[in-house]
Amino acid sequence: MTKDEKYKALFPQIESLVSGEQDMIAKMANVAAALHEAFGFWWTGFYRVEGEKLVLGPFQGPIACTRIPFGRGVCGTAWKQAQTIIVPNVHEFAGHIACSTASNSEIVVPIFRNKQIIAVLDIDSVDYGTFDETDKQWLEKITQII
Repeated sequence: MTKDEKYKALFPQIESLVSGEQDMIAKMANVAAALHEAFGFWWTGFYRVEGEKLVLGPFQGPIACTRIPFGRGVCGTAWKQAQTIIVPNVHEFAGHIACSTASNSEIVVPIFRNKQIIAVLDIDSVDYGTFDETDKQWLEKITQII
């Protein structure tokens, strides 16, 4: 099954998980679990905007950084630039925050509500070059329904 086919099969399940649920933490928890299980990523989770920092939210995977300042690391940079960032090799990303030395590639997708970023979806892989335009398109679609 291709990556695109996996996302196509997973999307209706995620829609069902978040449909009618008002609590953002509950939605994030189920989305993180669904993505993590379907793709076997190293780390799959959310950071929520609280003031000038991102604060760890629901996730699947090993222990993570708890707070990330605005503009720092891949997550803080995606927040600052208000756009999805794909990093094929995190060791080449200036200012990368190594929450885990096993992480080698990453994608971060901002979550918008009323034109404001309220959180980011952060996914890490132990492999280099894991994420591409297919991930970007599907993950942006997923974050729009959370």
